[in-house]
Amino acid sequence: MKNHILTACAVLLAGLIQAQTITNYTSADGLLADNVNCVDVDASDNIWFGTQNGVSVFDGATWTDHTTTTDPGLVDNTIQAIYVSESGDVWVGTDFGVSVYDGTSWTGYTTADGLGNNQIKCISEDAGEIWFGTNNGASVYDGGTWTNFGTAEGLPFGGVNEIDVMSNGDIWMGTGLSGVYVYSGGTIGANIIDDADGLIDNRIRAVVNDASGNNWIGTSEGISVFDGGDNFITHHTTMFSLPAPDTLNPIEDIEMDSQGIIWAGVYVDYLVTEGGVCAYNGVGWIEYKVADGLVGPVIRALAIDGNDDVWVATSTGVSKISDPTVGITDPEIGNFQIYPNPSSGDVKMTFEEGYIDSEVLIYDVNMKLVYQAQLETTHAELDLNHLKSGVYFVNTGNSVERLVIQ
Repeated sequence: MKNHILTACAVLLAGLIQAQTITNYTSADGLLADNVNCVDVDASDNIWFGTQNGVSVFDGATWTDHTTTTDPGLVDNTIQAIYVSESGDVWVGTDFGVSVYDGTSWTGYTTADGLGNNQIKCISEDAGEIWFGTNNGASVYDGGTWTNFGTAEGLPFGGVNEIDVMSNGDIWMGTGLSGVYVYSGGTIGANIIDDADGLIDNRIRAVVNDASGNNWIGTSEGISVFDGGDNFITHHTTMFSLPAPDTLNPIEDIEMDSQGIIWAGVYVDYLVTEGGVCAYNGVGWIEYKVADGLVGPVIRALAIDGNDDVWVATSTGVSKISDPTVGITDPEIGNFQIYPNPSSGDVKMTFEEGYIDSEVLIYDVNMKLVYQAQLETTHAELDLNHLKSGVYFVNTGNSVERLVIQ
C-alpha cells in the first residue's frame, strides 16, 4: 500500500504546474552589494541582508544601508551572520566581532569585551540570551555577561557552524567537523549525533526542527532526518539535480515555512558551479534554479517572511520566490474535500459517489500509515485527535491531499 500512495503522489507531482513568481534584486535595484552572505526577517517583514559591503534593509519598497562609515558601532562591513532577536534587536557577526542594532545605533563587541572568538559563523537565541557559533566554539551573551565554550569545555576542534534551540530547550550545536553536540546545561559532549548514529556527514551546515518534532540536519553531503528521540529516520541526498559526478547535495541552509514545507539551499563548486533551492512537500522535492529565474547558483542562505515568500541570498544578488506551488493537490485528479485544513484533529470529508466503498489512508511525512478507514457514505467525519501536530497526506486511492494538524 505504501508503494500505492508513492505512485499516486508521483503522478500528482509530475503534473504539477509551478505558478510561483521569482523576483530578483541586485545593486542596480538598491541592494548594497550583490555578494550577500546571510538574510533574516523582522516582525514587520523587513528583510535584513548581510553583504560584503555592510547591511542592507528592504521594506518592500525602500532600501536602507548600514556601513562602518555611516554607523561607527558596526565592527566590520563583511557580514557573515545576521539574526533578528525576539526583542527586535538586529545582531550581525563578522570576522572581527559582533554588533547589535537597537533601532537607533549600533554597538560592537569583540574578544576584548568577553566574546570567545571574533570569527562569527552563526547567531541564535534562547529565552533572550544570544548564542554565537564561532571559529573555535560558541559564546552566549545574556545582556551583561559572556559565557564561552571551546575545546576546554568539551566542544571539538573545527568550530560551530549552526546553533538551534529545540522545543525541549536543548541547544544543538552543529560543528564544522564532528556532527551535532547537544547541550542540555550539563557537560558538553555527553550527547553527540554523528555518522555513528546514521548522520550522513559530520560537517554540519543547518538544522531545522519540524512540526512533528523531527530534526532535519543539513550537511555537506545532504540532509539526515532524526526523530525527537535522536533516532535516525532517513537521508535526502539528491534533492537538486547535479551533473555527474556531483550527485550528493551540499546544503547551505534549511528553513521551514508556516505550512511545514522544508526549504533547502544547495550549492556545489567542484568541477562545475551549480546550485539552487529545493522544497520538500512531504512526498518529493521540487527544485528552483537559475533556469527558473533565480538570480544565481551560488546559494548562501534562506529566509521566509510572513507571507511564506522565500528569500534567497546568493553571490550575485537576492531572489524572492513568491506564491510557490509545492503542494501535491490537483483539482483535475480525484474529487474530494477535506476541512477544516489546518485542523485541530476533528476532520470532515466529502466525496463524489464513486468514492463510496473505497479506503481513506493517512500517512505522516515519513510515509508511515497512521490512519485507515472505509468510506461508506459521501460524507465522513474523522477523529484524528491522536495525531501529533504536523503535515499528513490523505489518500483515497485516486487522489492525495495534504492535511495540516495543528
